Amino acid sequence: MSNKICANCVMDETDSSITFDNMGVCDHCNSFKKYIKPFLEDDTKKKNKLSKIINQMKLSGEGKDFDCIIGMSGGIDSSYLVYLAKVKFGLRPLVFHVDAGWNSQQAINNIEKLVDKLKLDLFTEVIDWEEMKDLQLSFFKSGVSHIDTPQDHAFFATMYKFANNYNVKHILTGGNYSTECIRNPLEWMYYQSDSTQIKDIHNLFGKYPLKKFPLTNILWHKVFLPYYKGIKVYRPLDYVKYNKEDATQFLVDNYEFQRYPQKHFESRFTRFYESYWLPQKFGYDCRKVQYSSLILTDQMTRTEALDRLQSPTFDSYSLREDFKYIANKLDISEDQLLTYFESKNKTYKDYKNQMWIYSIGAKILRILGVEKGGKR
Repeated sequence: MSNKICANCVMDETDSSITFDNMGVCDHCNSFKKYIKPFLEDDTKKKNKLSKIINQMKLSGEGKDFDCIIGMSGGIDSSYLVYLAKVKFGLRPLVFHVDAGWNSQQAINNIEKLVDKLKLDLFTEVIDWEEMKDLQLSFFKSGVSHIDTPQDHAFFATMYKFANNYNVKHILTGGNYSTECIRNPLEWMYYQSDSTQIKDIHNLFGKYPLKKFPLTNILWHKVFLPYYKGIKVYRPLDYVKYNKEDATQFLVDNYEFQRYPQKHFESRFTRFYESYWLPQKFGYDCRKVQYSSLILTDQMTRTEALDRLQSPTFDSYSLREDFKYIANKLDISEDQLLTYFESKNKTYKDYKNQMWIYSIGAKILRILGVEKGGKR
């Protein structure tokens, strides 16, 4: 059974909630055209907004060791942001990295090279591996598609905790519309910040209590921290001309940056998850989202995207190596990992969740003009 594909990008009916207009263009593209494209094209407004944000950070950073913190994974977006913050914006950022146990050697090298050459301070928080492992296995056992949630949750929960504990008012992230204007559908990747779901899945499938693993919840970091504590999160890449290939080549030429074959592959686990587990077990190919975002921002042609999608998401040798690595890292056999792969597929709806809060919040943010992205 063939899937209908958008006439403008490469999103298709593997997103079960996708809709098409009478020209065959999907709702992702139409949302981009209506909400995001006007923002990206208003250079004067973006420049003024960015200048105001930078001035606020510099003012609040007077007499302190740094003006802001930047969460850095070693990927292209956060790496280029670190360069911009120091060299172009004249800020004094503290580079913040969370080691959840899945760093690739490339990511480690990229972080160290950039931090050293820019003479920046690096703060690394290491997540307790035994708890991380138990939670990761719980998600495998649950049968949901979003098994990368423990790693992602650990990243931003730790950063918010640090900002709160040390009264840091400004957090910079590499999130951006240029490469992420289309979001992964909700059925592919559920909200990683839903601590209710994390706790439920762990209570059902985990073996040990989570005493050290960092947990946050949407009300704490979306309401309490920004509106009571004054801790703001900014996405500076939305306010500059950001071209992924140009930025990558710049970092390669000037900071010995090592390229990744695909977005998010700075994590060994995410590479396995997005290249094999998600497309082979659930039929969800994240490249469709990533390529479609690049098509809409004129960084890739639709023909090029369709051609790339003809190739498999993984090669046999890398798959064997990754399968063995993931199993060994989690202290299970490869046969056990295969059992999880062959188990019944489930969704976030099969477990306790806070979806109602996210739905209400998204509507409010869209009304206020804060949220410009399309649906999830």
